[in-house]
Amino acid sequence: MLKIVHLDSSSLPKHIPIPRPNIEHQWIAHEATDPEQTLERLQGADIAVTNKVVITKELMQQLPQLKLIAVTATGTNNVDLDAAKELGIMVKNVAGYSSVCVPEHVIGMIFALKHSLMGWYRDQLTDRWVENKQFCYFDYPLTDVRNSVLGVFGKGNLGTEVGRLASAVGMKVLYAEHKDATSCREGYTPFNDVLAQADFISLHCPLTPTTQNLINQESLALVKKGAFLINTGRGPLVDESALVEALKCGHLGGAAIDVMIKEPPEKGNVLMDAAKTMPNLLITPHIAWAADSAVEILVGKVRDNIEQFAATLK
Repeated sequence: MLKIVHLDSSSLPKHIPIPRPNIEHQWIAHEATDPEQTLERLQGADIAVTNKVVITKELMQQLPQLKLIAVTATGTNNVDLDAAKELGIMVKNVAGYSSVCVPEHVIGMIFALKHSLMGWYRDQLTDRWVENKQFCYFDYPLTDVRNSVLGVFGKGNLGTEVGRLASAVGMKVLYAEHKDATSCREGYTPFNDVLAQADFISLHCPLTPTTQNLINQESLALVKKGAFLINTGRGPLVDESALVEALKCGHLGGAAIDVMIKEPPEKGNVLMDAAKTMPNLLITPHIAWAADSAVEILVGKVRDNIEQFAATLK
């Protein structure tokens, strides 16, 4: 019988549980696991199921029975992949499950920023409209999405679908070449040219040593004045302090952020503090991926990954 330990079940919505694999097993679920609890909870486990719990080489070396880490996400930054390979531990993630909801979230953010929806909404919490003498008022920018230029950084599954949806609503789409590329591939536009031309910048590239802080003080200085930044990729793609400064000085027209460098963000985080007073800064709590349809695909593939692994043991 395989012992399966789910370390952070609360990282998935409770109304969509992971379907149990069709194998003989014991399933132990913990809503959350602190670093000092991980070793004890994985003692004797054949399979660890986790989204964000960090699995280090030191930890794996103390778990001789562990043979599979089933990641309930696409990103595997929380697992030391080299150590897992060295120790003969398989790591299986899930890709492609959010190919509908993340692009839809991005398009929603584009309209929210262009139409200043956060500003209009926040006004109603303080009776701004109720107290107005005319039938409407004009405190925030309200401009068209159509004919805007969208710069997409990362032309994978999500970036491509964002581009398709953007084209459908009349936007011009540019796919950015790598930052330090010496040549430009067909279908791409040089990195700096995209920064200079785009009305919107949407990040969909993986987090690597070369993409960390891809959007920083230097790159923001090259961005077209009044442009908008959207990040539904990885938090460390963006220097948060540099982003806030670009918003405060008016160089950026606004930003929509679904991911942060540290999640959940700490009290006093520069972006969270800025959002309290900036109606052009929209923050969602890393939920662009979490539509019910996407989660159902995700948990089904997690089960499949476990069953496929179990089949190799026979």
